Amino acid sequence: MEISIPATQLNEESSPTMKELLQSKDIGFSMPKVGDIIEGRVIEKGRNKLYLDLGPLRLGVVYRSEIDLSLYDIQAIKTGDVIPAKVVSLENEEGLVELSLREAGLERVWKEIAGLKESGEVLKTVIEGANRGGLMASVKGIPAFLPVSQLSPEHYPHVEGGDKEEILRRLRDFVGQTFEVKVLDFDRKTAKLILSERAKVSKELEERLARYGVGQIIEGTVSGIVDFGAFVTFDGIEGLIHISELGWQLVERPDDVVKIGDSVKAKIIAIENDRVSLSLKALKQNPWEEAAKRYKKGDVVEGTVSKFNPFGAFVKIDPEIQGLAHISEFKSYEDMTSVLEISKSQRFKVTMFEPKEFKMALRLLTAEEKNENALNS
Repeated sequence: MEISIPATQLNEESSPTMKELLQSKDIGFSMPKVGDIIEGRVIEKGRNKLYLDLGPLRLGVVYRSEIDLSLYDIQAIKTGDVIPAKVVSLENEEGLVELSLREAGLERVWKEIAGLKESGEVLKTVIEGANRGGLMASVKGIPAFLPVSQLSPEHYPHVEGGDKEEILRRLRDFVGQTFEVKVLDFDRKTAKLILSERAKVSKELEERLARYGVGQIIEGTVSGIVDFGAFVTFDGIEGLIHISELGWQLVERPDDVVKIGDSVKAKIIAIENDRVSLSLKALKQNPWEEAAKRYKKGDVVEGTVSKFNPFGAFVKIDPEIQGLAHISEFKSYEDMTSVLEISKSQRFKVTMFEPKEFKMALRLLTAEEKNENALNS
């Protein structure tokens, strides 16, 4: 049933208009302006309207279209409820203050979001969707985005080779799950809301990391393998062993050294913010120290080519010692790959050896040097 409004309130000839009332200097309180957020008490719910008692401002009205677009559940609004609304017009055709619940609701929600960001409060959100960049959710009815980079180590998709389809598949597995997050950033003008799961665990992680220091040896489990290294989880902390720290030898594929689920011991070589760098090779004897006793510049050594690069060929001399035959020792890349053969044993001359810098430069022996070396052997 529509509310019955007394004629004395709507008869412009027998009573002052709303504008005249608002312009009066004798009403005893500060008057709102268009755009202000005010509170009103629900006095009647009509089929297409909601009437609010605004006190000295008499009556306000919210039309159904505004209610439907708001963040309010119309069924949950009851007579007597006090709700905020935004002034759209000080006097409409009915002589009422026209109000917006949608805009007032958004004002209220964005203020709450700003408060969440400032306080750093942890909140729960249900994952609603996923794309290659991250996860979609919502906070208080506002669409939100959780980037992959802001996922906790537990949920970060460690995909070897960075396969985008596999990353997307893993992210989609989170749809329907509840995550604990913090508000990382927001922009009300563009309605962008960015969440972070990493920020939620940062304080707890900080407390755990306080128990560890550079040089300490940890025991953990390989939790992920990517092109650039392997992730190891220990005490709820995830550290990274960069590919260069997996061994003294040249490592082309991390999974040649470790597998997911392997238990490993590693040394902490750096802690920066909440990122921990680990090393396997730091726990092994430096093979270059032993090599310094066996090799010197000018020596003839036997080795096998393990890999070609645009700048030269890597030559394995010992299981963990590799030298470089630089591209400048050949006429061209094609020449280098024609005279050298992967895995074939060949003789090289050491042209530079700096074990403290883990460097050995090599040159393929000429035919004359090979004959001379054969005569002297």
